[in-house]
Amino acid sequence: MTTKSPVPADDDAQLAALGYTSEFKRDMSLWANFSLGFTYLSPVVGIYTVFAFSLATAGPPMIWSLLIAGVGQLLVALVFGEIVAQYPVAGGVYPWARRLWGRKWGWMTGWVYLMALLVTIAGVIYGAGPYIAALFGFAPTVNNSIAGALILLAIATVINNLGTKILSAAAVIGFVAEIIGAIVVGVWLLITHRHHGLGAFFDSFGAGGEGHYTAAFLAAALIGVYQYYGFEACGDVAEEVPDPGRRIPTSMRRTIYIGGAAASFVCFSLILSVSDFGAVISGEDPDPVGRILDEAFGSVGSKIIIAVVLISFLSCVMSLQAAASRMAYSYGRDKMIFGSRALTKFSERRSVPPYALLAAAVIPGLLVVGSKISTDALNKMVSFAALGIYIGFQMVVLAALRARLKGWRPTGKFQLGRWGLPANVAALVYGVAAMVNLCWPRTPGAPWYDNYIVLLGAVVVIGAGGIYMLAARSYLRGDAPHGDAVAGAPMPVSGSVEAVGTAREPGGSAPRVH
Repeated sequence: MTTKSPVPADDDAQLAALGYTSEFKRDMSLWANFSLGFTYLSPVVGIYTVFAFSLATAGPPMIWSLLIAGVGQLLVALVFGEIVAQYPVAGGVYPWARRLWGRKWGWMTGWVYLMALLVTIAGVIYGAGPYIAALFGFAPTVNNSIAGALILLAIATVINNLGTKILSAAAVIGFVAEIIGAIVVGVWLLITHRHHGLGAFFDSFGAGGEGHYTAAFLAAALIGVYQYYGFEACGDVAEEVPDPGRRIPTSMRRTIYIGGAAASFVCFSLILSVSDFGAVISGEDPDPVGRILDEAFGSVGSKIIIAVVLISFLSCVMSLQAAASRMAYSYGRDKMIFGSRALTKFSERRSVPPYALLAAAVIPGLLVVGSKISTDALNKMVSFAALGIYIGFQMVVLAALRARLKGWRPTGKFQLGRWGLPANVAALVYGVAAMVNLCWPRTPGAPWYDNYIVLLGAVVVIGAGGIYMLAARSYLRGDAPHGDAVAGAPMPVSGSVEAVGTAREPGGSAPRVH
């Protein structure tokens, strides 16, 4: 049996043992790290963006998809928690996949995840367009939505470029504004504007037509699938968090718990405040959220609420940009992609990678401008972004399962113990099912390419990435460690306290939940 050296307790020493010297400053507290994940997940953005589509597709029971997706993604977050505790490296899923499986697998995971992040940024800023128009009294035209989206993107980029401390403060402010806004709006709607009882959540009100309701529910489940990612952003900034092996897994779980509860409450209160489900389902009321806010708060009050909503959108974009820029920086640091030299340029004064941030602004901006050619740009961007993120997630989950079966035992400060393998398998099953659901064609009357647009988008991204990877052989560049989880995993940090139980407690007892 190979004797393994202990991991140094000091954060920088542990990172050095993993083969890296960080340029970032560890200025991000536990609450700031959690707030980053929360504002990326953003209950308000996720629900407000997809609410009309999901309610029209499956009626009020669509809310149950939030519970299903929340449980599934919690399993993924637990798996990620074990990985980031052992590999607290900036960039998240890319370095994790690289260490768990190898260079090619890590390269492709990073490619898919980065592309999905950039599309997600585009989807979020485009989704904010109608609210910007409503706040300033513009007609919600395509051009106005694009202009508003680009302005929001520019503001987020400026704030992000000011450094980790400013980003941390902005994330906490965004969290506080969003959680207060969600609670205040939800409670007010339930007290003054409720039109239905709890029985509404078990009545489709004719949604789904004459077909089997399951098909409608699965289509509407986009609201749940789109809602529950963002927790991985806590790990994307691992080199900016003190004691990341303890704090980041905690932040990930809090993001799911608190973000999921807030999202469910927002959706719950909105559904009960819809006066006419039939009008939403038939398409006569295409903007139920805007109408509810106008009716419940009046013209002035609704503008105040919309302003709070836009703070949520801004916070979400900032968190997404932070995640994307750190992913691009990590990718570039290992010389995995063209432009690596620029992507790894670092501002010592602000402690940010400015060109990686710029890429996380320019590419989403171009996608938003290009959305003029699509009649259903928002849903397509949301669907592809969700699928791409899920593919990136499941590539890591699969790599972790493969490593476990080959003998890998997580050695970080957070471990699931004997529950690690079943949680890993369950996370993979959920993720694959969610991806199949996202790709499933649902509009038989549409042209085939439109019906399969989400799947085609994924094929194009993976295919283009595969061609580039094999042609440029960029995965061979750099000397960063890879595929060493099984053979070279370090021993646990001395004196570590695991966030969920112990890895191998005497007698194989179940881990304790703290």
